[in-house]
Amino acid sequence: MGISFNADEIFEMAEQIERNGAKFYRTAAEQQSDDDDARKMLLNLAVMEDEHEITFANIREEIISGPPIEDVYDPEDLAALYLQAIANGRVFDIKKDPSEILTGGETLEEILKIAISLEKDSIVFYMSFRDLVPEEIGKDKIDYIINEEKQHIVGLSNQLEARGK
Repeated sequence: MGISFNADEIFEMAEQIERNGAKFYRTAAEQQSDDDDARKMLLNLAVMEDEHEITFANIREEIISGPPIEDVYDPEDLAALYLQAIANGRVFDIKKDPSEILTGGETLEEILKIAISLEKDSIVFYMSFRDLVPEEIGKDKIDYIINEEKQHIVGLSNQLEARGK
């Protein structure tokens, strides 16, 4: 179809998603001044997002500085079309800072629901491009991050359930 993304562009999108997530969690944590446990949980999630950003930056550097990557079999260009939809902001807008939607008046339950939605978006994005990354360069690292994002959803869901929502 002629739509193409290079590894640099894809990993920059992944890094931006993680930066956005970390900022969201830090902003949300600031709103939890009366709930020390919630604040700590949100700050821990922010640190994990920081670590994911570093992982993606390292994979990106390895890909850029390594030998050229062969084309991946994607006869219908589905991966490229999906990435194009993301880049255009039609699926979710990675350029939009999700922390800006927080007004300071959200309950912890509302924050948790927003966070779950953001984590789901991240997983869908990472699953869409992981097949474009060769095994030897970092597919296992992307799988690891996907699993961590799933764990974030479980943890956030457990927090939500513990609060009776």
